[in-house]
Amino acid sequence: MTRSISTLVWLISSTLFVLGYARPVEARDPFEAARNQLVDTAIVANGVKDPRVIQSIRDTQRHEFVSAPQRAQAYYDMALPIGEDQTISSPFIVAYMTESLETKPTDKVLEIGTGSGYQAAVLSPLVKDVYSIEIKEVLGRKAARTLQRLGYDNVHTKVGDGYLGWPEHAPFDKIIVTCSPENVPQPLVDQLREGGRMVIPVGERYQQTLVLFTKKDGKLEADPLRPTLFVPMTGEAEDRREVKPDPANPHLENGDFEQPLAENGTVPGWYYQRQLELVEDTSSPSGSHCLKLSNRDPGRVALALQGLALDGRQVHRLTIKSWVKTDSIGLGNDRTLAPLLVISYYDEQRREVGRSALGPFIGTKDWHEVEKTFSVPPTAREALFRISTFGAVGTMYVDNVSIEAVH
Repeated sequence: MTRSISTLVWLISSTLFVLGYARPVEARDPFEAARNQLVDTAIVANGVKDPRVIQSIRDTQRHEFVSAPQRAQAYYDMALPIGEDQTISSPFIVAYMTESLETKPTDKVLEIGTGSGYQAAVLSPLVKDVYSIEIKEVLGRKAARTLQRLGYDNVHTKVGDGYLGWPEHAPFDKIIVTCSPENVPQPLVDQLREGGRMVIPVGERYQQTLVLFTKKDGKLEADPLRPTLFVPMTGEAEDRREVKPDPANPHLENGDFEQPLAENGTVPGWYYQRQLELVEDTSSPSGSHCLKLSNRDPGRVALALQGLALDGRQVHRLTIKSWVKTDSIGLGNDRTLAPLLVISYYDEQRREVGRSALGPFIGTKDWHEVEKTFSVPPTAREALFRISTFGAVGTMYVDNVSIEAVH
């Protein structure tokens, strides 16, 4: 099935290339096989359907937008630090947001948050012009050089506060925001043309929703897409933020999974959701619902993720608790990976500085409680908590998961 989908995508995108809609890859590179595998397993397999977007991800050399030490990770479906407290978004999120815009070859697009330049590069062959703003001067200058070196001539960049937009080139047909304000900046609303589309993550620092807005009669109509996690929009947007996290008292949202599903079918509080569902279980330890993660394809990940503020100078240890039930869990592809509850710690530059794990969880076992206390790296400033099968096959149920700071 994957091969036939890939063949169809190749045929469609080849036609689009003849029409001038896609950027050719001038020469093969050593990352091509990894990039194709990424597209097949993380982009197409997880629901992205637009053939033009798929081809652009297939053609865009993500390794050119990360540092040399990170190139080996360039085609994992994960965010990576790029310096200046910023990250390059995961390829799936880039593809998903791009597809949500419904780009046309005649579009003029505004991007807020150039970062490494990767999102702008993916947009480049799909639209007429991309205007991209980066508030961090070091990143903005570097991204401009990378985009110019790679020949993305229709991408125009500048250093500035994205909250204000780029009024000289307004109105824009589409706007994409790759950092999260608490609310949509009014200047961006003003600079979006009537009927235009904007995709933007909004909300609290670690509880955001990716929303697709359409401008009708001068106002934005919202279509919530999915829970997500982006770096914060800095500058004026951060100055206007009213709800700020407490890094001395980290906690998980909806750890008992009793909140009803959102209108779009996602589990509230958790993001990057893959191969999971909220199920009723009268035997579950807390309430009547629990989280079910199931995988039949070795190597494919079932996942729920949540971010949290965490200051290792104030929190010296964390206690993680959860109830877990397993059904026919086998090992992953390399015979070592298995379902785990993992917390990864990150420093001020969003570099990983350590991780702690509960598990592994193997075989078939009824509900049982697991608990462990871990030391927190003093350099930690935030963390990501993952519930994942990590490529193993079988089914895992999780309920009443929590973390508690030990000061």
